Amino acid sequence: MTTSLGVRMGAELIGTFWLVLGGCGSAVLAASSPVGIGVLGVAFAFGLTVLTMAFAIGHISGCHLNPAVSFGLVVGGRFPAKELLPYVVAQVVGAIIAAAVIWCIASGKAGFELGNGLASNGYGEHSPGGYTLAAGFVSEVVMTAMFLVVIMGATDARAPAGFAPIAIGLALTLIHLISIPVTNTSVNPARSTGPALFVGGWALQQLWLFWLAPLIGAAIGAGLYRGLAKPS
Repeated sequence: MTTSLGVRMGAELIGTFWLVLGGCGSAVLAASSPVGIGVLGVAFAFGLTVLTMAFAIGHISGCHLNPAVSFGLVVGGRFPAKELLPYVVAQVVGAIIAAAVIWCIASGKAGFELGNGLASNGYGEHSPGGYTLAAGFVSEVVMTAMFLVVIMGATDARAPAGFAPIAIGLALTLIHLISIPVTNTSVNPARSTGPALFVGGWALQQLWLFWLAPLIGAAIGAGLYRGLAKPS
């Protein structure tokens, strides 16, 4: 029996909620706490959210959790274009709800300031390492492109069965280890949108990059894999 679009949207909403809560929540609440997990911990937190949800809902919705991934799978011929918008809406709503939960928890500590970013993505003065717009654009395009190559390869019918969540989760961990200093790592427009809506100001002004670059990267990565996967 085919799972209805509404059920799959619900799975994507819950999955994206978990990704943003686990990833951004770890950055906001745990990265610099007295027992701080640091960049390494945050990177693993993002990877673990995808790994766990891939096992939990992969068989229901495909576990995209990311508008760029859904778009890339459309480009790669793995997902119907007519379902792209509903998936994106569900993912963004899940991210917004997660950002609200993080804000609610974080604001319970004395001295919390929303202006610190709520793990928002940024470039220039809002890049963790002070990287430029150009550097941020290149980073987001390349990281998303490689993410799509891994996703499409790991889920190919010819790939070893059952290991895709591990490969995809570790790929996202590696992506964060590389690019947290550059943009705080997006590769996911929904993940960027949730926190930005609460922070406002600079986060919303720079949000365009974290939609444009991941979508471009996703199309490139999907195209690359389609080329690699063609029978010779």
